[in-house]
Amino acid sequence: MDKLLERFFEYTAFDTQSKLNAKTVPSSTGQLKFARALVNELIELGFEQVTLSDQGCLMAHLSSNVDWDVPTIGFISHLDTAPDFSGKNVCPQVLENYRGGDIALGIGDEVLSPVMFPVLHEMIGKTLIMTDGKTLLGADDKAGIAEIITALVRLKGNNIPHGKICLAFTPDEEIGRGARHIDFKQFDALWAYTVDGGGVGELEYENFNAANVGIKIVGNNTHPGTAKGVMVNALSLANRIHSMLPPDETPEKTDGYEGFYHLTSMKGTVEKAELNYIIRDFDLASFEARKKNIIRIAEKVGEGLHPSCYIELTLDDTYYNMHKEVMKYPHVVELAKQAMLDCGIEPIVQPVRGGTDGAQLSHRGLPCPNIFTGGYNFHSKHEFITQEGMEQAVSVIMRIAELTAIHARQSS
Repeated sequence: MDKLLERFFEYTAFDTQSKLNAKTVPSSTGQLKFARALVNELIELGFEQVTLSDQGCLMAHLSSNVDWDVPTIGFISHLDTAPDFSGKNVCPQVLENYRGGDIALGIGDEVLSPVMFPVLHEMIGKTLIMTDGKTLLGADDKAGIAEIITALVRLKGNNIPHGKICLAFTPDEEIGRGARHIDFKQFDALWAYTVDGGGVGELEYENFNAANVGIKIVGNNTHPGTAKGVMVNALSLANRIHSMLPPDETPEKTDGYEGFYHLTSMKGTVEKAELNYIIRDFDLASFEARKKNIIRIAEKVGEGLHPSCYIELTLDDTYYNMHKEVMKYPHVVELAKQAMLDCGIEPIVQPVRGGTDGAQLSHRGLPCPNIFTGGYNFHSKHEFITQEGMEQAVSVIMRIAELTAIHARQSS
């Protein structure tokens, strides 16, 4: 009932990879299958008001065990894994007492190396959980789900004082569609935390503003021997568009608070081509400028095309920086910091160069910082997590719940 690793391994067996272009919510049937299994588990564990919506959003409550008023808080993780890499037939590997050096994944075709991933130098002596090099691991965010459930089971089993706690496991977080399906009438927390971060100690309440950009190019094909003045090469137009974007403003050349344009896919023929980008920036004004820039470039490249040829651009905002919204409630952040310190963990406050469900929820009025899971190299076949980091995440979740109850009693 309280075995963290066994729970996590059971969850990684579900293929819950989200699909970017799907029209349904959730975007993959595996997410619903996983959610239904979690419903049965939560009911068996004694959670209350366990519900699963048609959109795959799972919610439940753990009732207060104290006789004084305590603010209701929440913890949130997501069901899906990233569309960037396969999450089917995941085969976790466990390496106890890591002693440094390269780690062969699976039969050794892939290697997890401290040369490529220097963070491994900090993992000496720890128990590492990795992939076999053929899939991602799914710690993002099945580790978060396992940690939340384990923490609340331990709270209940050890009779540690806590108020009412809401939990939510959302679909399609990786494609920006999950948080909109949380019903605040049922999830009645005053604030919450997503358990969806990386290394131990991470605490995040700043994130990118984000947009998706799709560019469709229709050209005209003809025999290259008689193409002068007739052919319009859609691939050449696509190349021109990409070459006009700032070459140093890409993910591989930026860090910290620097934004970027990221080409995520490119395909086509002479007649038709497609480009897909994501745009990211912490600063809202810079974010808007980036969007205007890519529109300007597409318009410039499209000037003078034959009427039957065209460039079509679609642009959709997916989430915004939660910093201003969260900082309206500074006690929410301070509580997480204190919980980490009480657990012997130095908080690492940094901007998350991505997004979480907490970004959308914070803009809906539910302040929702992000705390660590203990995992690294997400969205990759080199993803790994440590058993020690997972246990530390469980301890922090428990301490947040306990501190909330303690502070409420002191102020009553």
